[in-house]
Amino acid sequence: MSWLRKALVHLALSRSDEALIKASGGEPRTVRGMTLDPRMQFLEAQARQRAIPWDQLTVAMLRAQTEAGAALFGGGKVSGVRVEKIYVTGRSHSVPCRLYLPTVRDNSAALMVYLHFGGGVIGSLESCHRLCGLIAKEAGAPVISVDYRLAPEFKYPVGLEDCIAAYNWAVDNAARYGAPVGKAAIGGDSMGGLFSAIIAQEMRKTKPPVVQLLIYPGIDFVSDTPSMHEFADAWPLTAETLDFFVKQYLPDSADPSDPRISPGRAQDLRGLAPALIYGAGFDMLLDQGAAYAERLKEAGVKVNYTRFDSLPHGFVAFPSAAPAAEAAIRQIARETAAALKGNL
Repeated sequence: MSWLRKALVHLALSRSDEALIKASGGEPRTVRGMTLDPRMQFLEAQARQRAIPWDQLTVAMLRAQTEAGAALFGGGKVSGVRVEKIYVTGRSHSVPCRLYLPTVRDNSAALMVYLHFGGGVIGSLESCHRLCGLIAKEAGAPVISVDYRLAPEFKYPVGLEDCIAAYNWAVDNAARYGAPVGKAAIGGDSMGGLFSAIIAQEMRKTKPPVVQLLIYPGIDFVSDTPSMHEFADAWPLTAETLDFFVKQYLPDSADPSDPRISPGRAQDLRGLAPALIYGAGFDMLLDQGAAYAERLKEAGVKVNYTRFDSLPHGFVAFPSAAPAAEAAIRQIARETAAALKGNL
């Protein structure tokens, strides 16, 4: 992507709220008493104008769009954090990961394993690069971001198994990076949040995470909550996009209601790790995350739930698109850092 295009896009977004709303249809977008950030509303309007018909869209095109978005809006790198490429050992595959090592360390803070968004189909280490750097710096702890395999080339459960392998490796090797021995936290946004919820459930009796970080998580493939309809056309996760992801991710033989696919369907949530759960106001998955937070509380799990009313799904990947997105991921990083030190 050229520096000129990037400069022009950010120049457009630097206009006043009134000018951006006027360029996006003339009226603020308000649903359930929540008003979408004007910069996000502008990007939503632009995306609709340039949308490619779904019968012409391919996985490769979606991935290219996602990487272009990360290049435009991913934000700058975090100072005081060194980044390395590492590989962790899986069952039959070495899983590539990105390791974030802060210059200033706090050996009381647990290592964090982070899983990016994308419906199991798109997304990459770039999608969450700034957030991972901020968590590492705020906590003084290592963060491992997992480059798990994607569908349709690798359908369920391959991506999930890569994430489980990375989490197990992180627990076993935490001390190598100066973190507490035999401990790790798990977290992610969207699909990464779903994977994190599954891992927290599966590991509760063997290698329980210190905390589970779930950012606008999709935790139920068969959910039919009001937000699934109210925000069915909300950028960037529309009903059509979600349907496309499900068809690419799940094999024909899979049961979408299986708790290993839809962790929100699990009956027993007792004894799970403390949870930080964050919702986006303009998101089809909003009600899923809120309901899961309530169920966890009812099961006796410590939960901190926060909703960012003005932001859409996927805001972790767009910190430089709007000050509200940058502020949100900074808040998430601070609160995650505290949780990694046992202060939830």
